[in-house]
Amino acid sequence: MLLELSDTQELIQRTARDFATREIRPKAAELDKTERFPDELVRGLAELGLLGVNVSEEYGGAAAGVVAYSLAMIEVAKACASTAVTMAVTNMVAEVIERFGSPEQRQEHVTKITSGEHLTGAFALSEPGAGSDPGSMTTTARETDDGWVLDGQKQWITNGAYAGVFVVWARTGGPGTKGISCFLVERGTPGLTIGKKEDKLGLRASNTVPLTFDNLRVPRSALLGELGGGFKIAMMALDGGRIGIGSQAIGIADAAQAESVRYAQERKQFGKPIADFQAIQWMLADNRTELDAAKLLCWRAAALKERGVPFSQEASMAKVFASEAANRICNRAVQIHGGYGYTREFPVERYLRDVRVTTIYEGTSQIQRVVIARELLS
Repeated sequence: MLLELSDTQELIQRTARDFATREIRPKAAELDKTERFPDELVRGLAELGLLGVNVSEEYGGAAAGVVAYSLAMIEVAKACASTAVTMAVTNMVAEVIERFGSPEQRQEHVTKITSGEHLTGAFALSEPGAGSDPGSMTTTARETDDGWVLDGQKQWITNGAYAGVFVVWARTGGPGTKGISCFLVERGTPGLTIGKKEDKLGLRASNTVPLTFDNLRVPRSALLGELGGGFKIAMMALDGGRIGIGSQAIGIADAAQAESVRYAQERKQFGKPIADFQAIQWMLADNRTELDAAKLLCWRAAALKERGVPFSQEASMAKVFASEAANRICNRAVQIHGGYGYTREFPVERYLRDVRVTTIYEGTSQIQRVVIARELLS
């Protein structure tokens, strides 16, 4: 098994790292404190081709592959998790439209995402009463003579107030997952109401809002993929999205580990650096081991997706391990910092808040285990 990066992968990693170090990291604490959406950073990512890392060059993407995308996500998440999740969802939307969209839909929306003309994309699947169970969604799309009319609500929509295009799931048929279809809704469409920004524990510079569709009309051409094929699109998108969130979790944990090593070497107690104490050494050693294991799981899933072979189980394994390990690593980072780690003077406090949601979104840890067990027992 070859673990060396290709020239393209190294270039994407270096590009993301340089931009994250120079532009993103210095702003991260201020973004968290003020909850300001990082629009200028998102435009910078677009200019570097990082909003379409796995999108073909025909539509303005970098065409660098899924492993390169994971590498870029890790670098951006090290600097600012809020910016990273904005990037993750936008990449996912671009990939979904490229894969399932018509040539006209791809040209209209994917090129605008990769160029930054659509500042972000948004993925509107979850509802107030339908999170882990999308088959219970109640948003409807009613066919008319000239298109579709959407009515309903969506919840927890990342990038919702800034997206140029929304990928929206709605019920077009009977109950369950087979009656769900997928639509593209443009920003500013009459009948679309963007709700109040959520006041979150972490990722405070990432925009998360509810959406309401009230007699929202879209043309027939807004249907993405086949009628009744929406659930398949969602599951395929989420499989890839789990690689992105696993990579985000790794990036946050990597930053927490770096801060822990630095602090342990500088902080002195009982006349010597706390890094000399076995209790601290073992926490740092566990962190390093879990980080490397998480990276290898994510990159295996990414490589499988890149090859075009089934990767659902591997993506869920990567996501559940990486997110839970990252939570442990960030928790240890605060412990290593002691009382200082509980204050905003040190960034590990932010890392712990930011990392917590990685075990929840793109499918909870419990849902990942359901997917893994289903594949194992099938």
